[in-house]
Amino acid sequence: MSLFKKKNTTELISSQYPLDKFEPVIRSSVCTGERTACMRNRETGKRYEIMLIRDSEDLAEFGKKCGMDAESIRTVY
Repeated sequence: MSLFKKKNTTELISSQYPLDKFEPVIRSSVCTGERTACMRNRETGKRYEIMLIRDSEDLAEFGKKCGMDAESIRTVY
């Protein structure tokens, strides 16, 4: 029995950010190329950072958590 339980982030994304109000996007820096997975509010445009994208595996994981194909997630600068 462990004292610290790892949160299931799949449930966290779907419960906090419903896809009818939020859109998954990849925020990419023009200068450094750093990429961050975000959920963007469709009404206000405000972005909420979810995770850092280091490689294609992280991008595929984010797509799986959102229930979308990784190639269909839009990139914003």
